[in-house]
Amino acid sequence: MNAANRVVFNTGILYGRIIVTVCISLFTTRIVLDALGAEDYGIFNLIAGVIVMLSFLKNAMATSTQRFLSFFQGKNDKVMQAKIFWNSLFFHLILGVVILILLEIAGLFLFDGFLNIPLDKLDEAKTVYRFMAINVFFLILSVPYNGSLVAHENMIYVALINILEVLLKLAIAISLYHSADDKLVVYGLMMAGISSISFTGYALYCIRVYEECKLKNRQGIDKKMLKELGAYASWNLFGSLCSLGRTQGLAVILNLFFGAIINSAYAIANQVGGQLMFLSTTMLKSINPQIMKSEGNGDRKRMLRLALIASKFGFFLLSIVAVPFIFEMDNILAVWLKEVPDYAAIFCKMVLVGAIINQLTIGLQSAIQATGRIKAYQATVGSVLLLNLPLAFLLLKMGFAAYSVLAGYIVVEFIACCLRLYFLHLLAGLSVQRYLERVIYKEVVPLLVLMTICLLSINLFDFPFRFLLTITLAVLGTSVAIYLWGLCEDEREIVSKGILKIKQKVTKKKELALK
Repeated sequence: MNAANRVVFNTGILYGRIIVTVCISLFTTRIVLDALGAEDYGIFNLIAGVIVMLSFLKNAMATSTQRFLSFFQGKNDKVMQAKIFWNSLFFHLILGVVILILLEIAGLFLFDGFLNIPLDKLDEAKTVYRFMAINVFFLILSVPYNGSLVAHENMIYVALINILEVLLKLAIAISLYHSADDKLVVYGLMMAGISSISFTGYALYCIRVYEECKLKNRQGIDKKMLKELGAYASWNLFGSLCSLGRTQGLAVILNLFFGAIINSAYAIANQVGGQLMFLSTTMLKSINPQIMKSEGNGDRKRMLRLALIASKFGFFLLSIVAVPFIFEMDNILAVWLKEVPDYAAIFCKMVLVGAIINQLTIGLQSAIQATGRIKAYQATVGSVLLLNLPLAFLLLKMGFAAYSVLAGYIVVEFIACCLRLYFLHLLAGLSVQRYLERVIYKEVVPLLVLMTICLLSINLFDFPFRFLLTITLAVLGTSVAIYLWGLCEDEREIVSKGILKIKQKVTKKKELALK
């Protein structure tokens, strides 16, 4: 299977996973919110909400291992691949232990009057926090194995593990109806168990299938390589923690000003945003190894072209669903949830706007990773993301509404996108004019078409499940607009050839069936 076909195949596999996981995850959220109640659900997402974002953190950290493995796969150097894997595993083991200790120390201060949690729920919150710390350890330990799977472009097994995780979460949610009074603790314990199961699944498969992971090929600790891996992973971790700190820091700030119940609305917004982001991150996960391998091969021109394609299609794949969600959010939440928390709709809309802006440079982030020169980039962009926290505190202190913190989130996200463009220009020579021509300018007309379709739908129709019609019309109409105005000539030619190839296969199958 050639590189292009492999990307298409892996994307198809991961989108199949999305259909299953998104539906189950959204249904699970409804059950958990109903079983725990708004207050307990808000407390869980305040204390353990970091776990909601840990899939992102794990993927970001796995990029370190995956980048080096893909880079040396491009050079066809199997000895270096084995050295990278075993040194990466040792590094993440140490990192997991250190973070576990730091989380335990941080817990001593968080619950000493800092968080706004009802006194009768304080002991339960502390217990959940410790369970989540264990969860973090296993997620970090699974990173090298996950990175190996992605480097080998084995998206089928990744999809199977993800589906297993959401099925277990659904089973946990249903079991809450039959639990005793301490439902919050039971939920925290069983959620912690999922990460250990996932780690076991990743480790056993990789040890059995991939040469660099086999015990017989175990490599000793190489201090020089460990230092290089550690520096790269540490800066990646810093960037991920800044993004995570921004998300969870906003939850803490909202909690300090408005109490635990508003955290339910914020958690729902992050749930909606996170699930829809899978649409674009799935495509990125498929194309990422090719970006890294191109840089390893010394083909920077192809690497930059793939980065621009990833940015444009990431934007389209998210917008085509997220924009209809924004227009229909009140309707969707009313159908999805039995009781919609205050501010949930406006929070969801603003989180999705921020996510759409992020997609403008999603491929550029991978290209910067591929160069291996990420220290200044992560330090700068990560610090800018954290500026969201003092900005949010200042806005609320001045008396602005709760949703003002997400207005700041959108502005900061736009600034971060500009910085990513600047750094890729600096590190890999990306032409800003080429980026504007092949990405930004090509997105304008399809986006206008998409918004027009949504406006017409909500003004012409009025029935309970109208959002299904709006989304369907948006997907169909915008897909045509993307083909006509969103693709460059070379991209349109590739798509046309792909459609022709599919037609030929269908015709051939029909002819064989008739014979």
